[in-house]
Amino acid sequence: MKTQTKSSLLSAIRVSRGEKILEVDGTVTTQPVLEHVGVSTWPGRLILTDQALYFEALKVVSYDKPKRYDLSNDLKQIVKPELTGPWGTRLFDKAVLYKSISLSEPVVIEFPELKGHTRRDYWLAIIREILYVHKFINKYHIKGVEKDDALSKAILGILRVQAIQEISSSNSVQFESLLMFNLCDQLPGGDLILETLAKISNSRKLERGNNKVAGGGMYSISALAMVSNLGFVFGSSSSSPSEDELLVGEVVVGEMSLLERTVKESSDNYKKVVQAQETVDGVKVDGIDTNLAVMKELLFPVTEVGKLLLSLLYWDDPPKSLMFCLLFTFIIFR
Repeated sequence: MKTQTKSSLLSAIRVSRGEKILEVDGTVTTQPVLEHVGVSTWPGRLILTDQALYFEALKVVSYDKPKRYDLSNDLKQIVKPELTGPWGTRLFDKAVLYKSISLSEPVVIEFPELKGHTRRDYWLAIIREILYVHKFINKYHIKGVEKDDALSKAILGILRVQAIQEISSSNSVQFESLLMFNLCDQLPGGDLILETLAKISNSRKLERGNNKVAGGGMYSISALAMVSNLGFVFGSSSSSPSEDELLVGEVVVGEMSLLERTVKESSDNYKKVVQAQETVDGVKVDGIDTNLAVMKELLFPVTEVGKLLLSLLYWDDPPKSLMFCLLFTFIIFR
């Protein structure tokens, strides 16, 4: 988690909602963050929490009141890459677009950098991870400990990405592959994986309720407990240590669980998609798209006629050039 020493980062808005800060950017002058709304552009500071995205426009000596872009409620949000440029042109692929029914017009957050768009890709991935986990929670009506556990899975994924960024000098990190809900959104059959996770969460809730009556049982540490051990508390459900534990169901040796089976099917489907994409790429000729290659073949006779006329003009083959001149003269006088 990022430091929360700045008083503005601990504003009453976020404290009242119990939000946890996951990432902050725009505090260094060499790595600014720009917000584009309509024709106006403002530099400022971008803050991601476990529920929303905040942007604080930079004033002369301080920051303006933060704008809140919700990620937790179902507002038909769209978060995608966007192109920006001077005077409304679309030149630089370094921005993220946020759109929802609560806004009159989309907001574009730009991450300027001299080379590449690594910052943009990183922020796009972690914003989507929080958005997707809340979509998962809202779709399957997950509440209580199970909700906190799902949020913890997303947060642990973001922490994993941040740790890899700190120790790796490579700019080719595939952020989406390290974030569970991002990956489920991209994989064929990812919705089935999320549906299976929801079923497991509901069954754990029922088993935990039955276990309180019957007593006993085997437990496994949850993502919620792992995050709580790092010093972050979610809701009132974490007040009781026993509620952080997730009951382990029956295990059949030699057989795959429902989740493992679903993940394997999704992985097989993904391999088929990759093979199909490789087939499409194989149709390309030296990096030229198929349509351009077909157009080149259609224009081949025209280019050959042009080469023949140039050959006659430069008298590369005198007999042919002479015959062409006589024929052309005959046509003119006729």
